[in-house]
Amino acid sequence: MSASNVSTHPVLANVVWPSLNARLARNVALALVGSLLLTLSAKVQIPFWPVPLTMQTFVVLALGMAYGWKLGGATMLVYLVEGALGLPVFAGTPEKGIGIAYMMGPTGGYLVGFVLSAVFCGWLAERGWDRSIWRTAVAMTLGHVLILACGWAWLSTIIGAEKAYAAGVAVFYAATVVKTALAMAVLPSTWKLIGRGKA
Repeated sequence: MSASNVSTHPVLANVVWPSLNARLARNVALALVGSLLLTLSAKVQIPFWPVPLTMQTFVVLALGMAYGWKLGGATMLVYLVEGALGLPVFAGTPEKGIGIAYMMGPTGGYLVGFVLSAVFCGWLAERGWDRSIWRTAVAMTLGHVLILACGWAWLSTIIGAEKAYAAGVAVFYAATVVKTALAMAVLPSTWKLIGRGKA
């Protein structure tokens, strides 16, 4: 089956705020709001085990699913450009550095993973994967795997594969389960609330 024959569905952003005639302005506004949410989610830490919990990967994947693959990916790129220009949008900035130097540090792989996972989850959402609890769970899990894989691959070049897995993947298992469960509750429920879960 060709890509053109694959059934696509409207994403949440297109239903809640149809583009109509001001598509560019609407997309810019959504991307900026998304980058602000990403910044806030990077800065707020919740006590958790074994490491403090942030909601950033949840926001990355939820934005991808709510925006669709194109706008979701573009929003991540806006966020990365903001960081590259020296704005303190990342976790630990400006205390741990800013700009390109920070992005080339230990967390650089996760930042790349943000873009790839938002695009991937957005693509799945355009095929209705955010309408069902269990498909949402699979999409969020795969999105997290993509982020963690990119983070692990980059961190491995700095501290070695075994240490990178322990410090950059295994410690996030519990948080990933919590965020996936939250998405399972939020995304399908939102579709039901707006009456378009079967669309």
